[in-house]
Amino acid sequence: MRAYERLMKYTQYPTASDEASPVCPSTPEQTDFARALVEEMKELGIADAAMDENSYVYGTIPANIPGWKGRVIGFIAHMDVVRVVPWTDIRPRIVHDYDGGDILLNAEKNIVMSPSDYPELKHYAGQDLMVTDGTTLLGADDKAGIADILTMAEYLRDHPEVKHGTIKIGFTPDEEIGRGADLFNVPFFGADYAYTVDGGAFGEVEYETFNAASAGIVVTGKSIHPGAAKNKMINAARIAIELDRMLPQQMRPEHTEGREGFFHLTDIQGSEEQTRMHYILRDHDSDKLEEKKRIITAAVAYLNAKYGEGTVQLTLRDSYRNMVEQIRPHWHLIEIAHEEVKALGGSPISVPVRGGTDGSRLSFMGLPCPNLGTGGHNCHGRFEYAVLQEMDLTVQLLTRIAERYAAL
Repeated sequence: MRAYERLMKYTQYPTASDEASPVCPSTPEQTDFARALVEEMKELGIADAAMDENSYVYGTIPANIPGWKGRVIGFIAHMDVVRVVPWTDIRPRIVHDYDGGDILLNAEKNIVMSPSDYPELKHYAGQDLMVTDGTTLLGADDKAGIADILTMAEYLRDHPEVKHGTIKIGFTPDEEIGRGADLFNVPFFGADYAYTVDGGAFGEVEYETFNAASAGIVVTGKSIHPGAAKNKMINAARIAIELDRMLPQQMRPEHTEGREGFFHLTDIQGSEEQTRMHYILRDHDSDKLEEKKRIITAAVAYLNAKYGEGTVQLTLRDSYRNMVEQIRPHWHLIEIAHEEVKALGGSPISVPVRGGTDGSRLSFMGLPCPNLGTGGHNCHGRFEYAVLQEMDLTVQLLTRIAERYAAL
């Protein structure tokens, strides 16, 4: 089975995670998918495949070299998808031999994916793309990663002449809401090193991520009939707007790129009586992230002085850190991946990730874990697509990396 066939099957599991849920996994559909993956892994000969009480999936491909003792490598992907765009009733289809032009995703709604909006599409002329009907995401982030990993497992099962050491496989829930590594059992997983397979184009080898924090804000106002509101009403919604305007406008995601960090308002809801806001704060430089935390803290203090202590409540939480400091001492992870991408005819792509992966946290939990591309593109949106040939190359890359670690 090719990797894209697995991805097409996996898209039918509606596994969006839910930040409002306090349990793990945050949605029961992730458990359903985890259970299906365990069964598939067992069919592939992964005898110890199992799901724990929090729906983390673990399994082992045993070494096929007699007496092998070496470094254990792992491959990790996540099972959830985002819920910021529709994630159910996904209708994937294949665009064969893409001609490099516009792709009509949905004739009824006139939804078109065009190289004028996504110039990188032109790179895939002559290849095959998996797309949606333009009304939902595809879920290649990160079901393409799962498909790539299990297709590697199938290849190794069917080709015992490919010699490898022990390989560990792990699938996590709730990565999209920042909790994917929270309950990952690193000692039980048993790998010395790992790669998350959670990137974009084939050839991506990512080892530098944002430092990340979140800010939860509750604004409490005082409601009164607007006809009698003078000097009495405190409008929580307007204070929330005032707070947002106090943050540096040039530090919004839509105005930043490269190593530039940002404040991102991800959610706001409420009324004049109470309004809740949620921000994510990001920067590759840890000192600059701390400065962003000071800026939002100072803004809250100013508003409390203006409207009364306790009007604005702020909860700051650190999410993950830039994993590069944990990867540098194990640079073989990057060198090997770069070498094998080149051996497959690709060009390694290593740029600072404007996001994070489970590997960001896992690297600080004792499992150095850079990130590899999957063949998926335009994640978190209705114009998400996967390149079938890139998925095939990723399967080969994982296989070659496993071979290399057998010799270390």
